Amino acid sequence: MSARPAIACLGAGRMARGIAVVFAYAGHRVSILDVKAREERGFAEQAAAAIAEVKSILLSFADFGLLPAGAVDSILSRVSVARERDAVAALAPAAVVFEAVPEVLELKRQVLARLSPLAPASIIASTTSTILVDELASAVARPERFLNAHWLNPAFLVPLVELSPGARTDPDMTQRLQALLESIGKVPVVCAARPGYIVPRIQALAMNEAARLVEEGVASAEDIDKAIKYGFGVRFATLGMLEFIDWGGGDILYYASRYLTEALASERYAAPPIVERNMAEGRIGLKTGKGFMRYAGLDLDAYRRQRLEAFGKLLGHLGLMRPPVLPD
Repeated sequence: MSARPAIACLGAGRMARGIAVVFAYAGHRVSILDVKAREERGFAEQAAAAIAEVKSILLSFADFGLLPAGAVDSILSRVSVARERDAVAALAPAAVVFEAVPEVLELKRQVLARLSPLAPASIIASTTSTILVDELASAVARPERFLNAHWLNPAFLVPLVELSPGARTDPDMTQRLQALLESIGKVPVVCAARPGYIVPRIQALAMNEAARLVEEGVASAEDIDKAIKYGFGVRFATLGMLEFIDWGGGDILYYASRYLTEALASERYAAPPIVERNMAEGRIGLKTGKGFMRYAGLDLDAYRRQRLEAFGKLLGHLGLMRPPVLPD
């Protein structure tokens, strides 16, 4: 890929607009292709709404100190909205075309079948959050260049993008898209084509459990969210979830899972077989030097110090570390 290649989005909704912000901010030209049939007035209104939203986000960035206010119009000038009749001009130069139409299988297949041939040299990536790559791939001209790229909302702020290649995806396409996303400051991860990818699958469990806590009267919604923000969330911003299991010890998760399963009479707390296997094999984390992560040759004291330092800096940034009261 050349430096700052052109990007295109199929669909003119919220996801396409968010992706346009990200790439335009990083210096790329972005074409948003409105794939819905509209009269001239309807298209003009849709195009104006898309550009207005992109500008609003950029102005927010300026308010946040992420860019000079004077740069907004220059960045905005990199984004254009086109009708489908102008698809060749919009798609042919694009290094990557992101499909971002509503989460309807047949609609996505129709759009991909209609427009992917017009971008013969592009990587094609669906932003779907629910439909697996192999359910869409057969609609794409040259499906070896097709994969899912799931952006987390708001796409213009959340660094993570979950890439899910299909059975026919050329690994080079995945690597090229990874490199492009990293070049604009995103953090891509690769996962198998399974329902829920990584984050939606984990967060669905957590969100349902939070709702149950309210339903059971365990705590108020306000206190549950306070616990999430200042306990659960802030901790996992420093340590990954599997890293945290290793940090505290897989044995703690093993025994806690058994207790909760029995005390709450629910199999939803049962540990998966891998946790039991790790226990049997002594793979319980830092205590034994092996767990989900690899610790061979690692200076564990330095590692602990680095993680604690990162946690302390995060708390300081959030204003949660108060200056010490020094003795008189």
